[in-house]
Amino acid sequence: MDAENAKGTKNPENPEGTANAPAAAAGGAVSRRAVIGWAGAGVALGAAAVGSVAAATRQDDQAPAAAAQTGAEVPFYGENQSGIATPVQDRLHFAAFDVSEKATRESLVKMLKEWTKAAAAMTGGREVGTGAAGGLPEAPPDDTGEALGLPASRLTLTIGFGPTLFDQDGVDRFGLRAKRPEALIDLPNFKGDKLDPLRSGGDLCVQACADDPQVAVHAIRNLARIGMGTVNIRWSQLGFGKTSSTTPDAQTPRNLLGFKDGTHNIAGTDGAGLAEHVWAAPGDGPEWMTGGSYLVARRIRMHIETWDRASLKDQEDTFGRTKGEGAPYGKVKEHDAPDLKAMPAGSHVALAHPDANNGLMILRRGFSFTDGTDGLGRLDAGLFFLAYQRDTRKAFVPLQQRLAAGDKLNEYIQHVGSAHFACPAGVRKPGEWWGQALFG
Repeated sequence: MDAENAKGTKNPENPEGTANAPAAAAGGAVSRRAVIGWAGAGVALGAAAVGSVAAATRQDDQAPAAAAQTGAEVPFYGENQSGIATPVQDRLHFAAFDVSEKATRESLVKMLKEWTKAAAAMTGGREVGTGAAGGLPEAPPDDTGEALGLPASRLTLTIGFGPTLFDQDGVDRFGLRAKRPEALIDLPNFKGDKLDPLRSGGDLCVQACADDPQVAVHAIRNLARIGMGTVNIRWSQLGFGKTSSTTPDAQTPRNLLGFKDGTHNIAGTDGAGLAEHVWAAPGDGPEWMTGGSYLVARRIRMHIETWDRASLKDQEDTFGRTKGEGAPYGKVKEHDAPDLKAMPAGSHVALAHPDANNGLMILRRGFSFTDGTDGLGRLDAGLFFLAYQRDTRKAFVPLQQRLAAGDKLNEYIQHVGSAHFACPAGVRKPGEWWGQALFG
């Protein structure tokens, strides 16, 4: 966990803007699920949802329900995939998929083409194919239907390809081994990890973010249905309450430990910062990854009960920030430059801040989660950490090695799931499809 570091057109033949441009507010009916939140997806989160709806301006931050109520759209087409530098939404449904042993290169390409069409429709607030009530009465509908009548709610869908798609146990299943980027490494074992293989890895991933949980769940459900027989879900994670922001002018969200997170994150409007730290550049690796980014997903379990019994001083010493304002030790305001020498030894900020890591930065899109209890009466809750970077070997790996070795926060957290994906550049126009440059 790294605490430091215009309404779109529905005409797919006329995509305007880039995938990362914030969508402007648009008129529309208020979704009842914008009010009931996760209850519409069958998950009762109540007051634990500590994040606010992502906003691009201070005015939006003062009215966090605005985006969900207006049903704003984020353009699907662009040079970069949306859902990376896009202003962070409030809800997440993340799914990792494995490709079936019976699948062929041809069937996988066919599915990716269908997925792309469906993604363009759903992010535009439209039904998949002939919809939930169209088509032949004797055949299953093209759309599962649970998002009927709901606006787009700033839905973004981001795809990534895992190491095992290129080489699984020495087998080049789809003729892609030669195109595997060197940066798409098998992540090393970090000190303290207790990884569950059933919550780790995957041949493919899709990150669905939206301001309405039902919209996000609907998107993953439809892609899984389309992919039936070609892929199956290996694991998935629901998330709520963003814990990192790509809009630093808005209020900084808090994680489930009650501390502000993402104070020193890369802004989605910082073109120079994104180019330096997030987007793969020409010459960084294979051409198909130019304009893409590398995603590390980590499921981080928080020992909530232990933390709740810790003193306020111990909590603040752990982070190196005040709990109320979020100011670094010895400072007054949250965004004051920290004096790392004044930090408690091993505090999270002292180890994770870019000034302590030669300027190293990652773009974070974390979400809180709570998945009931573990059978011993303890909350199964924590942070679903998502980090995007230009090269994982030079960003997440050295940062996490440093944190794993001496972060005071390790007393209260444990990494239990892990995955790494190469997320290609965006789909630039209708007719193109996810992974086209990789499989071409």
